[in-house]
Amino acid sequence: MSEFWRQKTKEKAKEVAGIFACLIALALSVLALDRLLPPDMARYQTLSQEVLDSKGRPLRIYLAGDGTYRLPVTAGEVDPRYLAMLIAFEDKRFYAHGGVDTLALGRATLQMISNGRVVSGASTLTMQTARLLEPRPRTLRAKLIEMARAWQLERRYAKDEILSIYLTLAPFGGNIEGVRAASNHFYGTPPSGLTLGKAALLVALPQAPSSLRPDRYPARARQARDKVIDRVAAALGLPEDEIALAKREDIAYAPHDNPFVAPHFADYAIAQMPNSQVLHTTLDGDLQTHVQNLARAAASKPGESAAALVIDNRTRQILAWVGSADFRDFSSAGQVDMVTAVRSPGSTLKPAIYGFAFERGIAHPATLVLDAPTQFGDYAPSNFMDRHYGEVTLGAALRQSLNVPAVAVLNELGPVSVSQGLIRAGVDLDFGGAEAEPGLAFALGGVGTTLADLVALYAALADDGAVAEPVWAAGGEAVKGDPLFSARTRWYLTQVLTAVPPPSSLVPDRYRQNASGIAFKTGTSYGFRDAWAIGYNGDVTIGVWVGRPDGTPSPGQFGANTAAPFLFAIFDRLPKRPAGLGPRPDNALPMVPDALPIGLRHLGNKDLQVALDQKAPPPRITFPLNDTDVLLPPEGRPLRLKAEGGARPYTWVVDGKPLARDDAYQTADWRPRGLGFSDVTVIDANGAKATVSIRVVGE
Repeated sequence: MSEFWRQKTKEKAKEVAGIFACLIALALSVLALDRLLPPDMARYQTLSQEVLDSKGRPLRIYLAGDGTYRLPVTAGEVDPRYLAMLIAFEDKRFYAHGGVDTLALGRATLQMISNGRVVSGASTLTMQTARLLEPRPRTLRAKLIEMARAWQLERRYAKDEILSIYLTLAPFGGNIEGVRAASNHFYGTPPSGLTLGKAALLVALPQAPSSLRPDRYPARARQARDKVIDRVAAALGLPEDEIALAKREDIAYAPHDNPFVAPHFADYAIAQMPNSQVLHTTLDGDLQTHVQNLARAAASKPGESAAALVIDNRTRQILAWVGSADFRDFSSAGQVDMVTAVRSPGSTLKPAIYGFAFERGIAHPATLVLDAPTQFGDYAPSNFMDRHYGEVTLGAALRQSLNVPAVAVLNELGPVSVSQGLIRAGVDLDFGGAEAEPGLAFALGGVGTTLADLVALYAALADDGAVAEPVWAAGGEAVKGDPLFSARTRWYLTQVLTAVPPPSSLVPDRYRQNASGIAFKTGTSYGFRDAWAIGYNGDVTIGVWVGRPDGTPSPGQFGANTAAPFLFAIFDRLPKRPAGLGPRPDNALPMVPDALPIGLRHLGNKDLQVALDQKAPPPRITFPLNDTDVLLPPEGRPLRLKAEGGARPYTWVVDGKPLARDDAYQTADWRPRGLGFSDVTVIDANGAKATVSIRVVGE
């Protein structure tokens, strides 16, 4: 080979190598740009949040962050014929091209050149998806960007995934985006079972959603729908009779509002999991609707509202949550959630006060107490209507919600001890400030709490004695602490509360669906501001509130005549199941005063003091002393409790829980669980007792 040709060959090789190098560099640049500038998926990821009931039905759908109703949907969740129509109408070669249909692009270009105008488009479904992800003005530059983005989408996603993005973002007019939101809005059905005519309209609408709205421009919408049917008929092999039937479908529609069931509960759920797109809850949608209707009826006066909470006793799952009579009623502050609002509970905490007395062995439902005008220091409570009944049992006092006996019991226990016991169990109480301490008015509603906390407390009475925060999320489990009350105390309280007569406004028991078996307590706050009724049967615990959210009085409306009928109306919607008394506990004492130990016959041991005639002095706690601070011992070491006097053996009780007993000595070892207030009680063999209140402090 001559030198000339050798030189030419070298030059040609260099030229080819340079071209390959440029192509490689271009390819690497494209790949680098693809990595550096990926498609912006933010709109696809900005979705409406959905709150669903226990059966998967929507309770409430929220606007997405950009103000649209945009619900996710996959290609597999829509009617197959709708998908076939969409592809046949918009992009016949969708499954064949790589994002840009070069054949369609060439055809559209030649038609535009020969006709001087755009005759047909070349935008593929992938390109339309790119435009929906990143909306831009319709310019040549925007079209080139769409092509590049379409290529990127095809590299990253399968065809059905691209379809799913399109189906979620396609515009249907106003703030409705995505075929699922559109199908719900226009037809009130999911997009999985569309008729031919409805499917064709949903294919046509994204072409010009504003000018094809069937509610405003029915003639245009009909024409666009029929055009879709005619164009895809041959490709889909549609029979003539089905085509004719589809074209006869009424184009008009009545817009279906987005679901708006349990709005307060939905807000609560969203607040718990603000970043979740779909929240599956425990709520029973059918029961919720019934209770909501009953709440509207219960709020009978202008400015009034009503609230209710229903939870399952065993699982503590929320079954219904009505925060107000009407969420949209501004005259009654309907957007204020009275399930979580802090209010005075009236007498609804009385069962807990009596329960502490029963639990600590200082009283019994048959214990007698004097119901008469009484001065407790500088506090002089009075009964409703200023009526007193003389000597009554504590059970009768609780059933009749007498105030003086309740304050007498609380005075024996100590308001700090009772309130701390409830707080430790999980009941939130508001005394008006961090430094405020409860007084005897606590027994009559001198504290703030919520309907949710009251229902949680009564559910503990109905179940195993342990208070737990109600469960709202499907699959969630109740987190329980130590039982607040033993089986014996719960049995006592349930016996008393099931004997409370139902509201006098109801028809006679024999004609009622739920004639008996409901343990309940009513309450009225000071000045007729809040009417309460909390009750339980063997399945559920229900709490209701009626009043004015702004705190103004509703004279003449109290728990028994306002809230109790509302409570029983809800129970009448549920299966009849008597309150779970269960078998009588072995350690339950007889329910008559004369059968009780002498120390339990009267509150304060009046009979015991008379019987002993001061021959045997009652026991006295010598350590710790009353109203003193006691240093928390090092980990693992106990406090040695000491007493003298009385008749041995002693029974020691701290905060309602008995300690191990040594019959030979007058001491007991107690290991405090932590810092705070505690009540220490010693009971001798005759039933005489002594109690001191202490505070365990750190160094």
